[in-house]
Amino acid sequence: RFRVVVEDFQTTSHTPEALHRLVEGYLLLGLVEEAQAAGAILGYNYQSSEWYEDSYKLLTGKGLEMRALGNNWLSQIYRQMIRGRWL
Repeated sequence: RFRVVVEDFQTTSHTPEALHRLVEGYLLLGLVEEAQAAGAILGYNYQSSEWYEDSYKLLTGKGLEMRALGNNWLSQIYRQMIRGRWL
């Protein structure tokens, strides 16, 4: 459900929370690159939100950075929308 919010309802006020919940969920599942990518998008678009702060603490507390790595769906969104690199 959080993915649907991020992909289809990007302008809603619930997007920052959805990205944070993706960070939480992906970390619990051991999907580190996905969690980092969700954090990168959150940091780029919503750096002043409480959701960003919580995600930042989660990731950095595990020695991770908020950056989009790999070729997962969030990294693709990051490259397309933020860096202007179309696939």
